[in-house]
Amino acid sequence: MHFTSGGQQVWAAAGQPTDCGALGRAIRTDRDLKAPRFDAPQQIRDDRSVTTLTNWSSNYTYRAPRLHRPDSVEQLQEILAGAERVKCLGSRHCFNDIADTPGDLIDMSGLPEEVAIDGATATVSAGMKYGALAPVLQENSLALANLASLPHISIAGAVATGTHGSGVANQGLAAAVAAVELVNGTGETLRISRGDDDFAAAVVSLGAIGAITRIVLDVVPAFDVRQDVFENLPWTELESNFQDVMSGGYSVSLFTDYRGDGVSQVWCKSRVDGSGPTRAFDETGRVRPAYFGATPATIDRHPLPGFSGEVCTPQLGLPGPWFERLPHFQLAFTPSAGEELQTEYLLPTEHAVDVIGVLRGLGPRLAPLLQVSEIRTVAADDLWLSPAYQRDCVAFHFTWVRDEPAVQSLLREVETAIAPFRPRPHWGKLFAADAAELGTEYDRLPDFRRCVERLDPAGVFRNDYLDRYVFAG
Repeated sequence: MHFTSGGQQVWAAAGQPTDCGALGRAIRTDRDLKAPRFDAPQQIRDDRSVTTLTNWSSNYTYRAPRLHRPDSVEQLQEILAGAERVKCLGSRHCFNDIADTPGDLIDMSGLPEEVAIDGATATVSAGMKYGALAPVLQENSLALANLASLPHISIAGAVATGTHGSGVANQGLAAAVAAVELVNGTGETLRISRGDDDFAAAVVSLGAIGAITRIVLDVVPAFDVRQDVFENLPWTELESNFQDVMSGGYSVSLFTDYRGDGVSQVWCKSRVDGSGPTRAFDETGRVRPAYFGATPATIDRHPLPGFSGEVCTPQLGLPGPWFERLPHFQLAFTPSAGEELQTEYLLPTEHAVDVIGVLRGLGPRLAPLLQVSEIRTVAADDLWLSPAYQRDCVAFHFTWVRDEPAVQSLLREVETAIAPFRPRPHWGKLFAADAAELGTEYDRLPDFRRCVERLDPAGVFRNDYLDRYVFAG
C-alpha cells in the first residue's frame, strides 16, 4: 500500500496510480503499512467453493455457492452487473448470517488499500481494517476519535453493523462517517454524503443497499492515551456512582461475570493532554491508589480469566498513541479467545443500574456459558439503525463459550428479563429478538425499508437475514 503527496493520485497496493478524483490530497509513506491478516480458520479455496469458509469463530459456515475476490472497482461492477443475489464479506467477525447469500459472496479484501486525506476527513478503502488505517493517520498527526476493542475488523463491516468503542462522550464508529461510495445492484456507483436524504440509512446499512467501496471518515488531531486497569470494583460503589465510574476516563470498560462482590476489572483509558477526565491518576501522573474502591493492577491484564495480558494493549499507565491504547488487543495477536460466541445489547444509560441488578440475579444461569461480560457506554447518534440512535447508551457485551444451541436458549431468557429497559441488539452478534420486537425499538425501520427498496429495487443485496429481521415486519 503506497501513497503519493502533493497531487491527485493514490498509489494502490500493486504500485499503479489510480485517479484520486474526489479523494483529495493523498499521502505517501515509504513502508508497507498493510496490517497482519486476520483470517478465519478456514481458507478460501481456489475453486471458489465456499463450503469450508466460516466466520472468525467458526460457528457459521457460509452457504453461498460462489465466491469472488475482485482486485478493482471495475471488476466489482462487472460481478454485480451479472448477479441476482450478492453479499460482501469483510473480516468475518459477525456471528450470524448477516453476510451470507444464496448467490455470490464478494470478498472485499482484494480491493487496493487506499487512503487520501483532505483537511478534516480521510477517504479510505472500505475493506481496509482499522489496524491498517490507524498508522497512516498517525504518521500524518491525525486520529479517529475512537476505536472498537479490536483493530482487526474491517471499516465497512464495523460501520454497517453499528460497532462501537466506549466513552460517555464518544459515539459509535459509524458516527465518524461523512460519506460512503458504493456500487449498487446494477453495477452503478453512488456517493451518499452527510446531509443527503438517504445518509441516515446508508451508513449503518446492514449491507442492504450496495457494496461499499470507499468511506469518508472524520479525523481529529492525533493524541496520546494511557491505560490503567483497576481490580475488584465493589457492586455498591458501581451502583451508587455508575455515571462517575464510566466518566472517569476518555474510554472506560468494565469486565465482570455478574457474580461475587463486584466487577473484576475496570479499564480506564485517559487522554494525557489534559483535554478529558483523568480520574485514574493524579496531577503528577501517578496512578491513584483506588478507583471507587477498586485497586490498581500490578501487571498487564487480559479481560478473560486465565489468559495472558501480553496480547493486550499496554497498560500500567504507559502513554502511547491513540491506536495502540484505545483497542483492548494488539493487532499482532489473535483477539479475545477465538473459541467463542458474542452477544451485545445497548440500552438507555438511565437503566444501567437496573439492568446490572437483573443480570446479577441471572448470574447462576449465565455462569456455565459466560466467559466474560463487558460494560461500556456509547453517545447518541442520528443513524436510523444504529443501536445508539437518538439515545445515550450503556452496552452489555457477552462473550460466551461456543455452544450455540445452549446460548440461543439462554438469550431468550436474558432478553425477556431486560425487555422492560428497551434493549437493542448488536446486528452482527447473536440475539433472540424477532422482527416485531426489533421494530418496537427501531422507530425508523419502516423508513429504512423504503430506502432499501428504492436504492435496491431488485433486491440484489437481500438475504435471509434481512428478510427475517428487516422486511418481515
